[in-house]
Amino acid sequence: MYIVCLDLEGVLVPEIWVTFAREHGIPALERTTRDEPDYGRLMEYRLAHLRRHGLGLRELQETIAHMRPFPGARAFLDELRSFTQAVILSDTFEEFARPLMEQLNWPTLLCNRLETAADGNTITGVHLRCPQTKLTTVRALQSAGYETIAAGDSYNDLDMLQAGKAGFLFRSTPAIRAAHPELPACDTYEELLAGIRRAMELPAPERKGEP
Repeated sequence: MYIVCLDLEGVLVPEIWVTFAREHGIPALERTTRDEPDYGRLMEYRLAHLRRHGLGLRELQETIAHMRPFPGARAFLDELRSFTQAVILSDTFEEFARPLMEQLNWPTLLCNRLETAADGNTITGVHLRCPQTKLTTVRALQSAGYETIAAGDSYNDLDMLQAGKAGFLFRSTPAIRAAHPELPACDTYEELLAGIRRAMELPAPERKGEP
């Protein structure tokens, strides 16, 4: 029995913080888990810049409201879920996710939660659902009898990619690819689907017009 664990940002949708940074003209907020392996340090850095610029949850949600998944992401998920179980494991937040999940046809998402001040807008911290959220979840799924296959693009995905039967770097950086040649690298959803099928020892699907 298999379950595929997918990162969200950089794999299915654009990076929320990068989009927000460019919209508000704050280059410092373009820093992501592709650049900073320590997620706690990254979030402290982000929140400090939000406070410095007087921005909060409301402004972030306004940005997310007009974001769109990558072209082909929904079709990829639909096809993937036609032959196996899938779950999105993300370090994003419940307060961010709903508009994006709706556009992706409501896949299962396991993520984190923000802590806000009494005004409901000032972000004061983050509440992680468990330590090492992605690796811990993969281990839990394995303990429940699943073989895991994973795909991600950043440093914070590496543990879950390396912990299962197969792991794929999807549109990752040259530096991460070079540091982890043991992980197959994919740049298209077609390549990723094919890799997942091979890991599951499934035949390639017949395409329309083929006998």
